Amino acid sequence: MCGIAGLYLKNPERYGELGRLFCPMLEEMSDRGPDSAGFAVYRGAEEAAAKITLYDPDPAFDWQALAEAMSADMGVPVSVERLSTHAVLHAKADPAEMRAWLERRDPPLRIMSAGRSLEIFKEIGLPRDVLERFGAAQMSGSHAIGHTRMATESAVTTQGAHPFNTGDDLCLVHNGSLSNHHKVGDWLTRQAGIVFQTENDSEVAAGYLTWRLREGASIAEALEAALSDLDGFYTFAVGTKDGFAVLRDPIACKPAVLAETDDWVAMASEYRSLAGLPGVEKAKVWEPKPATVYSWGAA
Repeated sequence: MCGIAGLYLKNPERYGELGRLFCPMLEEMSDRGPDSAGFAVYRGAEEAAAKITLYDPDPAFDWQALAEAMSADMGVPVSVERLSTHAVLHAKADPAEMRAWLERRDPPLRIMSAGRSLEIFKEIGLPRDVLERFGAAQMSGSHAIGHTRMATESAVTTQGAHPFNTGDDLCLVHNGSLSNHHKVGDWLTRQAGIVFQTENDSEVAAGYLTWRLREGASIAEALEAALSDLDGFYTFAVGTKDGFAVLRDPIACKPAVLAETDDWVAMASEYRSLAGLPGVEKAKVWEPKPATVYSWGAA
């Protein structure tokens, strides 16, 4: 059992409230996933700079030295912003080139996310503690997606926590289990060059969507294709730079609820996560149908 929460702000005047509104939603899912938690936040896209979110458990890790080495090799200034065990590198560069440079390091660092808008933070511990550790309540932005994890098929680690990112500005959280992720993951590695950092089935689902997007699909089209190619039971919440989408498997055995007003769209594993949002008493509230893609923005 795990918990999912996502908030997509349709009204830009509310961007400054994103963290304040989102944190209680994820905390409400604590009993569904007390082992670890994580969240993705989309912010600062107008700055046009690439950013890479990285993780290292060593509190003394020299992020500034890393930024200087990248700057020297790539020929562009690289700045670094440290948040607890994570750091965000910023540069006017191609996010894919920054990711490739980091993957060539020995030993490689754990890449939490790459893109121009997306940042991902995750850690072991209760959702409340994880959110406080990274100052999530003070963050502004257009949308956020989070996950609370109760590990069932792998160890409790920071790397195994959600969300997962495998391509520029794409993130995925997942409640459920995939039965063919080994086969799909092997194919994506050999045929599409997708690099996986864990054995988590959810990372394979993110990699699958990354591959479909590279082939020219929209995120809604990629999720439609996933209904045929990914076996198992699942509820996915997916973020892109400009969009937000939700999909349940054809049986829909994992809980999910959606709510929408003129200002926002929100989803969660249970309604109690949405109950504190402003205007929820007048929102359209519904259970997403099986095998149906719901999307907003440029998804």
